Amino acid sequence: MARRGLLVGTAATALTLGTVSFADAAPPNGGQDGTDGPDRTRTVRGTLPTGSPDYVYLPVEVPRGVREIAVSYTYGKPPVPAGTQGNALDIGIFDERGTALGGCGFRGWSGGARGGFFIRADEATPGYIAGPVRAGTWNIALGPYTVAPEGLPYEVTITLRFGAAGSTPEPVYPPRRAKGRGRAWYRGDCHLHSVHSDGRRTPAEIAAAARAAGLDFINSSEHNTYSAHGAWDGLWGDDLLVLTGEEITTRNGHVLAVATDPGTFVDWRYRARDNRFGHYAKAVRRAGGLVVPAHPHATCIGCHWKFGFGEADAVEVWNGAYSPEDEIALAEWDNSLVAAVRWAKPWVAAMGNSDAHREPDVVGLPQTVVLAEELSREAVVAGIRAGHSYIAESSAVTLSFGVLGGRGLHAGIGERLRVDGDDTPVTVRLEVAGVPGCTAHFVTDQGTLFTAGLPESGTGAVQWRTTPAYAAYVRAEVRHPATVPGLPGALAALTNPVFLEG
Repeated sequence: MARRGLLVGTAATALTLGTVSFADAAPPNGGQDGTDGPDRTRTVRGTLPTGSPDYVYLPVEVPRGVREIAVSYTYGKPPVPAGTQGNALDIGIFDERGTALGGCGFRGWSGGARGGFFIRADEATPGYIAGPVRAGTWNIALGPYTVAPEGLPYEVTITLRFGAAGSTPEPVYPPRRAKGRGRAWYRGDCHLHSVHSDGRRTPAEIAAAARAAGLDFINSSEHNTYSAHGAWDGLWGDDLLVLTGEEITTRNGHVLAVATDPGTFVDWRYRARDNRFGHYAKAVRRAGGLVVPAHPHATCIGCHWKFGFGEADAVEVWNGAYSPEDEIALAEWDNSLVAAVRWAKPWVAAMGNSDAHREPDVVGLPQTVVLAEELSREAVVAGIRAGHSYIAESSAVTLSFGVLGGRGLHAGIGERLRVDGDDTPVTVRLEVAGVPGCTAHFVTDQGTLFTAGLPESGTGAVQWRTTPAYAAYVRAEVRHPATVPGLPGALAALTNPVFLEG
């Protein structure tokens, strides 16, 4: 079956192809007699031109009596000249409730991670949502991520299997709290991928790796799907809190929805020019979550963050093994602290996460260490939002950082120290362990104003005196020795700031 019709309807970033009909394919009694009818298959072929919309929808008329829909696809990958992007085509699906932005029709997304999927009432391919295959117009969503100069030839095969639908099990979601240690510093990794998107680890393997890394909490953050939210049954415990979220993967950057209500879907089908991100950022917060731009200076296509930080609750300044991209993100975040001081506006906290997908990616490199009242979803979210946290390369790294004023005044990470006057001396103190061969740096709105080598054992304390007039804020960095001329050494740890006020 050739592609029917060139264009049925258009929108700013979408195109709809001709409908694939199965109206004449249903077995006798519409498949309602409890016996399986024969499979029905249709194949659609076409070519998407250079400059195609971000999303191309292939409508499929699904008759009554279908117990399973299965989709597979392939596309051409011709060689391209150096410096030219080749073909990359993502895929997902929406059910009969439609494709409206933020609507309830979403049934799954795998991006380019797999060549096919199925959905039925009792089970679905990871990345997809199990549930009944109801009659109506479903839409296969194709995402031409990049298109070669000669176009993107594709072939989509849809198979309907008839018979009794079966029942959909009620999902079992993680609890909102774990036993914990009361008010304490808790370690977490909020950017992880499993087989439910483009990762290779199962949820069980991620949970095991998290425990091995000394983590207290993790966040499920699959690309553009919430299918993993119900995949953690039996994997949490008194020692591990599992949060649910999503990595919202747009064409203009990626953003983590951290600790949203289980089952929350956040749409991703917009660019910065569409002026829709604010709406979905508010939706994340309404679902109890945090909005955290991820790897904002990553160089992969579509990864560079272009929505600004006005809606951010925190920003991921350290993603995986430390790199020059992180150094740029760190500098941009530090500039935002200066702007917050200048305009007396709220500031945005820094986070670090592993973005681990598969071996040899290390779960917990880095990890965000949060001061929380308890090991619960609400307390962890509150600690991250307030900036009561630091980032460490592993659980071997621990630190304490704060500023002392006169008369017993003290402020810790993410807090403000108010003293009598701008010229009142204050003492900045860092205690750190687990960082052999590293150097401590105190960074202010002027830049790095104090540096001290740490003992070879990796355990030590350093302090420095300043005033609010000299430093509007101060934060600590612990760095390894430099290995690349002209670049600072990789981070071993990083704190959020303490603000100073006279």
